[in-house]
Amino acid sequence: MRFRDRIARFMAGRNGYDAFSMFLLMAALVLLLLARLFYRSPFFAILFQLASWAALGYCIWRVLSRNTYKRQRENAWYYAKQQAVFRWFRSLKDRWQQRKEYKFFRCPSCHALLRVPRGKGKIQLTCRKCGNRFERKS
Repeated sequence: MRFRDRIARFMAGRNGYDAFSMFLLMAALVLLLLARLFYRSPFFAILFQLASWAALGYCIWRVLSRNTYKRQRENAWYYAKQQAVFRWFRSLKDRWQQRKEYKFFRCPSCHALLRVPRGKGKIQLTCRKCGNRFERKS
C-alpha cells in the first residue's frame, strides 16, 4: 500500500483542511513572526509564541477532527465574519471614491450611514432606518 493511500484512508471521515484552518495556520505564522520581532522583551515573545502554538494546535485539531458538523458550522461562522470585514472595507472604498460628489453623515440616534449630495447648503435629513430628523450642512 502506497503512502498516499495510507494518508487517504487515515483522513477518511475527518474534517480536513478548510478556510478557517488556513486562517488559523496563517495567524500562527504571523504570531510566531511577532514573537521573533519581540525577542528583546521576553514577556511579549513568550506570549506571542504561546498564542502561536495554541492557534497551530487548534488548526491541527480541526483538520483531524471527526466531528465534521461542528467544524462546518465553525467554518460557516468564519465565512460570515470574513464577509463582514470585506463588506466594511468595500464601503470604505466606495465612500472614498464618492467623496467629491457626496457627503456622508451618521444618524445621531441609530448611527445609520446617510449619503447627501455636496453643495446643497444646510439641509434637513431624515434617517430611512429610524425616521429621526436632523440638520446638517452639505
